[in-house]
Amino acid sequence: MASEKVETVVAGNYVEMEPEEGDSKSTKSKLSNLFWHGGSVYDAWFSCASNQVAQVLLTLPYSFSQLGMLSGILFQLFYGLMGSWTAYLISVLYVEYRTRKEREKVDFRNHVIQWFEVLDGLLGKHWRNIGLLFNCTFLLFGSVIQLIACASNIYYINDNLDKRTWTYIFGACCATTVFIPSFHNYRIWSFLGLVMTTYTAWYLTIASLIHGQTEGVKHSGPTTMVLYFTGATNILYTFGGHAVTVEIMHAMWKPQKFKLIYLIATLYVLTLTLPSASAVYWAFGDLLLTHANALSLLPRTRFRDAAVILMLIHQFITFGFACTPLYFVWEKLLRVHNTKSMFKRAMARLPVVIPIWFLAIIFPFFGPINSTVGSLLVSFTVYIIPAMAHMVTFSSPSARENAVDRPPSFLGGWAGSFSLNMFVVGWVLVVGFGFGGWASMLNFIRQINTFGLFTKCYQCPPHKA
Repeated sequence: MASEKVETVVAGNYVEMEPEEGDSKSTKSKLSNLFWHGGSVYDAWFSCASNQVAQVLLTLPYSFSQLGMLSGILFQLFYGLMGSWTAYLISVLYVEYRTRKEREKVDFRNHVIQWFEVLDGLLGKHWRNIGLLFNCTFLLFGSVIQLIACASNIYYINDNLDKRTWTYIFGACCATTVFIPSFHNYRIWSFLGLVMTTYTAWYLTIASLIHGQTEGVKHSGPTTMVLYFTGATNILYTFGGHAVTVEIMHAMWKPQKFKLIYLIATLYVLTLTLPSASAVYWAFGDLLLTHANALSLLPRTRFRDAAVILMLIHQFITFGFACTPLYFVWEKLLRVHNTKSMFKRAMARLPVVIPIWFLAIIFPFFGPINSTVGSLLVSFTVYIIPAMAHMVTFSSPSARENAVDRPPSFLGGWAGSFSLNMFVVGWVLVVGFGFGGWASMLNFIRQINTFGLFTKCYQCPPHKA
């Protein structure tokens, strides 16, 4: 009976932040439910897959040129599985926290649970503060990267304006995401986003194979330790997109069904990233070392223009994914999170976009910035902190006995999960943060020394008169 009670508590329907309006049987309401109100397992899968394979799809061939083909493939598989494991840990901690709170009759209507609140409820304020710092900083720079990517991509179909000017324009466009209430309302966007990246990935693959290898192509990677670990941390960043897992789960009608969603999303993403990165690297080899955006090496055709436009739209969507948790934190700080007026909340959110805009103009280094963010922020945000939090939360026998969700038996139960967590912490701390941080910072500083801060047009070819 106890397990049935827990199931009932956890499976309670999600109550969306905005009030219901109109007759549920009206055509307007049906359309709204179809395109706007998403809380199913499929919605969560589309959100995870769409958010995971954003602009980084265009920089993975660059990582392959730094790592070499074999290491590039192996690191994708390795970090894909590791990311899926830590996303599972985050989902377990969310369900544990929400179940405990709902047993205490806490009402989450008009309130979106976030990762730092899960840490606070389970482990206390010190964990909350650390989680809040890393999560917000990562999402801030994640939004910056999407903005940089927008400017980098549009330049390949319209070079009349430099990339900095395009950053100004797309910063204003991305600011409109303040009007999207929560992840519950990304149903059509996450679906379209995944369609767009699927097209782009297969365009990169097919166009590279048709183009063939460039004359005298060389595949010398890996050549230096700096380049090797820089490439590895970009892949660490690629499969570290689960910083928004808690917000996606909270948008689900039955969040306990999330368990395997991220793994299945990762498996699909690998069908996009492995062929595209391998094909582009095969075709262009070491040329990618100075062309972080794979689109820059492919000849301009209507298919490439379509890929650019679709990626621009997708980057707008991913900007919203990264920024929405920041909006929630800001709303809670200003005490407007529970208000029913979406306009008031949107106006309160606008200041969040300003530092993102500014940082994208200061550091327009598309590609190298991914590795830097991956090593210094992603390593802790979605790998080390979740693994350690899971171990500490369930360290006592009573906590393990009363756990809502127990580790799978095929992994060795609690002993197996704790061993896996220790491995994740050790590996990411040494390889991801240690070697990766050293390499990516050296590479990042090299970009600053070569191009300078506030550079108008990063890696742009000489403009023809």
